[in-house]
Amino acid sequence: MRSEPLVLGFDTSAAHCAAALVRGDTVLTSRVEDMAKGQAERLMPLLEDLLAEAGLGWKDLDALGVGTGPGNFTGVRISVAAARGLALGLQIPAIGISIFEALAHDTPRPVAVALDARRDETYAQLFTATGAEAPSLTPAVALAETLAGVPVIGLALPRSASLPPRHPLAEAVALVAATKLGTAQPRPAPLYLRGADAAPPSDPPPVILD
Repeated sequence: MRSEPLVLGFDTSAAHCAAALVRGDTVLTSRVEDMAKGQAERLMPLLEDLLAEAGLGWKDLDALGVGTGPGNFTGVRISVAAARGLALGLQIPAIGISIFEALAHDTPRPVAVALDARRDETYAQLFTATGAEAPSLTPAVALAETLAGVPVIGLALPRSASLPPRHPLAEAVALVAATKLGTAQPRPAPLYLRGADAAPPSDPPPVILD
């Protein structure tokens, strides 16, 4: 009997289609493909390619990990909808992992993750030795003051040391998901810190059923 779970993690929250396959805390294979659009068509073939590279199939998976944002509104919905559908079909858990939690994985505390939200704003979350503060959408100038002296992953901020993430994003999503297996987890849901832009996309995003 296998002692460590096999987890497939993936993310399309930005201009990429990224996936990783891990067993426990060991990365078996991963891939990142840069793309501004087309993630909905590329995601499933990419996941199948990753499994084939490892000589494994869908039936071998113990769980899925999916990046829930924040990020591109449609991109986040693509991954979350795919994770929910796969989990239902495969009868395995799908675990949502925020981009903040993924990028902060395996880093000493305290640490903050700060991401460009455009419009002179930032997405940010602070992680301490005792837990994590709520994620926020904050003006960039105010965030620099709030995080003064705290190491930051992502954006370079005045008076804060910049740290690289310990793992590529999709690998971190899968690794964090593996640590949460065996505990009650809500169904993956997009993490939106700001509403969608007023202009609708040319193609409607996948529908996420409650």
